[in-house]
Amino acid sequence: MALWKDPSKQSPMPQPEPATPARFDAPPVAEIKPLPAPAEARASAREKIRGESLIAPDIAIEGKIEGSGHVRIAGRFKGDVDVRGDLTIESGATVSGSIRAEKVGIAGELVGNIEAASHVELLQSGSLTGDLKAATLSVAAGSRMRGMADFGWDNGKDAKSADKGQRNGADHGKSA
Repeated sequence: MALWKDPSKQSPMPQPEPATPARFDAPPVAEIKPLPAPAEARASAREKIRGESLIAPDIAIEGKIEGSGHVRIAGRFKGDVDVRGDLTIESGATVSGSIRAEKVGIAGELVGNIEAASHVELLQSGSLTGDLKAATLSVAAGSRMRGMADFGWDNGKDAKSADKGQRNGADHGKSA
């Protein structure tokens, strides 16, 4: 009885089939897209990175917020906010300062002016003490505002007539 195998009596190993070479065909010319310009590439990269920053309910901050991205304030903030994104002031939050943002949602309290926004939404629990300048405005029943609201004017003819004191169709006795 042998304790080892005789190498000459091993069964032949199956040989693998030869692999077919891979083909790397170029896509048709219509599918090739040009690379975006550097400014477009940076803008799309910023859109992908753009997130939301949160000031939590138990936080109080004094300073200035600038940048791109969305900001949600649930605590207390004193200072100016200038973002290329949306600003949300949560219920129970207080903000004191001027605001510049694409969209502003107010469910808490804002003491200060909204200097520029494409849309402002004053929610039911929201309170605004200050002036407002926006393209569009939504006001929910139960919300409060004390100040001037300037909305719906474009940068063309209507804005020029508003600067001359002709707001809401009233002439106020001034001549053009």
